[in-house]
Amino acid sequence: MTATQGDLAGLSRYIFRAPRWYSSISFALIIAALTGLAAFDSRYLLEDAWQGVFYIGLPTLVAAALTPPIDRMLDGQLTPNRASLLALGCELLVIGVLTGASVIAALTPLGQIFVFDALLFALAAIFAFRLLIVMAISRHSLPVAAIPASVQTVAAAALLFVYSGTMRYLEIGGPLTRSYLSRPETAPPELLVVLPEDFVLLGILCILYAAAVWLFLVVIDRPWRRSLGVSALDFLRGFIGHIAEGSRELEDFFEKIGEEALVPVTVLAFRRPDGTEKARFVLPMIHPGPMGEIGGGNLPLRIAEQADGLGFPPHATAGHDFNLVTEREVGTILDAAERAHDRIEYGKRASSGERLHEGEATLTGQIFGDDALVTTTFSPEYADDIEYAVGLSARAEARAGHLEDVMLIDAHNCNNGLEGPNLGHVVPGGERSFDLIHGAERLGKDLADADQGPVRLGVAADETPWEPQEGIGPLGVRVAVIEVSGHTTAYVLIDGNNMEPGLRERIVDAGEEVDLLEVMTSDTHIVNTVEAENQVGDAIPEDELVALIDELVGDALDDLESVEAGMASEQAEVTVFGNDRTETLASTANAVVSMGAAMAGLFIVVVVAISLLLFLLT
Repeated sequence: MTATQGDLAGLSRYIFRAPRWYSSISFALIIAALTGLAAFDSRYLLEDAWQGVFYIGLPTLVAAALTPPIDRMLDGQLTPNRASLLALGCELLVIGVLTGASVIAALTPLGQIFVFDALLFALAAIFAFRLLIVMAISRHSLPVAAIPASVQTVAAAALLFVYSGTMRYLEIGGPLTRSYLSRPETAPPELLVVLPEDFVLLGILCILYAAAVWLFLVVIDRPWRRSLGVSALDFLRGFIGHIAEGSRELEDFFEKIGEEALVPVTVLAFRRPDGTEKARFVLPMIHPGPMGEIGGGNLPLRIAEQADGLGFPPHATAGHDFNLVTEREVGTILDAAERAHDRIEYGKRASSGERLHEGEATLTGQIFGDDALVTTTFSPEYADDIEYAVGLSARAEARAGHLEDVMLIDAHNCNNGLEGPNLGHVVPGGERSFDLIHGAERLGKDLADADQGPVRLGVAADETPWEPQEGIGPLGVRVAVIEVSGHTTAYVLIDGNNMEPGLRERIVDAGEEVDLLEVMTSDTHIVNTVEAENQVGDAIPEDELVALIDELVGDALDDLESVEAGMASEQAEVTVFGNDRTETLASTANAVVSMGAAMAGLFIVVVVAISLLLFLLT
């Protein structure tokens, strides 16, 4: 993840899951009742509360109830949860504007007319806000979106029309009509200042604000269409849908910008003499992102569930450009892994684990027959993802006539969050990329010449008491200890996204029961639904994690038994984000957010100024 991508991911902290519709409605009615107690002055407090519920809460209730079916009839996608939360937000906006206007009216000679003018402004403003949200979520054109967007404003205006006695100014209808459409005798005196021309003014304001929304969206959308060929509203709708309700709409957006790619899928399996599988390492050269369960965000869990033995899904040498665009692509990866598994030729011999240092890179690995398992880390220096091209080159150098196949794992175990200009990305041409490539070549030669002996394997796992919000995914911690000729090598896999600096060294130093130990993270992005950085060790006690791993290593040593091992690779054709697409998406989104905030402020100032001018002229 680059700094630009980190800025984009960091926006997720402002998003929360939409509450259930009944929670939003209940809160809206309570707020309306409290507002009634403060705003109205009848003889009874309960009557004040009821008037608040009726005049303020009823339009909210109508909007929450009618907006989803109306939007659905127009082929929209607004759900009851979203509609109720939107209605509540608009109610709070109206209350805020009226409260501010009331304070100003009390301190100045502007009087009750100013408060009512502020109400007209607020009703037009919530129409504009609802119009923006409906267009973003349901992708309607402006005229169509105006229908569901106007429900709350129309409901409030209808109450004003009936209970302000506006019909008395109009020479239409008979006594029966007026008895239902003109009821000023039951309304608070604050509403009796309404005139017919006020509704004309409200209509003009709504048209003005709708035009401002349209112009704002056109300006914001242009960079997206120019750089990515898609609409910003598609991204906004998908992002809100995923975070608020866990929908798959964001995948539809990613699919539009995706590119086809061929990726290796490598499987290392261990089986007992009776043929039952004990453990399986699966490494597709895919990045498990972008977040949550979108795309390949939950890829490690899916891989582990497929294994007959204990599944180990470490992180490959691939960055965000190799995120899967949809969860459907995970099936393609799993199919390729199963084909590779079926082709494995097992052997009984392996080499002891070896470790070497090349510049900032530390590589650990061992050979199984003619194939090698290799992990790489840049700890204690900070590092994030290793680019696909760098990993592919290092894998080729490790093989280079020495080995038949190589599973090259990015241990992904030391980073400083989202700080710094490039977040330790290992890119082609960088010094670190050559450290890795040259180190892989050296280790490949050493492993090819290493003595081999019978292999024994022990495994252990613990789902841990920690949750994804604390940086630990559902797989918890898994340990595999491989013993060859009395030499033990432990591979520790934590289901998380990178680690706090120094934690890897603490875990390695604590592993005194084995000769070599390397700790890896799966880079699962299920821990990054709401936070862009949620590394292992950030939210959980490091001492407890180190102690748990030490205990699991001991359990794995007790579980040692003779096994056969084998490795095979297959290629999978999948749709990924594509070269530079992630950076383009992130930079475009960040630029639009920065520009949009300033532009939104400018638009608000302009429409408020025009509104004040209209109030002065009418």
